[in-house]
Amino acid sequence: MLYGLLLTIFVFICFLLFVVILVQKGKGSVGIGHIGGGTQMLFGGSGGQNIFEKITWVLVALFMFGSLGLSILRTKGSLTSKYASKLTKTTAKPAPLKK
Repeated sequence: MLYGLLLTIFVFICFLLFVVILVQKGKGSVGIGHIGGGTQMLFGGSGGQNIFEKITWVLVALFMFGSLGLSILRTKGSLTSKYASKLTKTTAKPAPLKK
């Protein structure tokens, strides 16, 4: 339940990160942010690049910590799985040696 909720939030963060990166105006004039001058009117003379950069850094940090947290949660979940405990109980006995 908790893993599913955190995974949903993580996917939402990934989508937001994707959108924010595409909206930014690139140095090589690539991206959706270069299409029109509407961002300059909406966010001031700088075009809101400082705001988008800060949002990007926050989303990247959430992405990194989220992926680390999800991997730790998944690893702990697999170690306590009912199937993993069945595998450890059934150990093969060595075959007797023939003389």
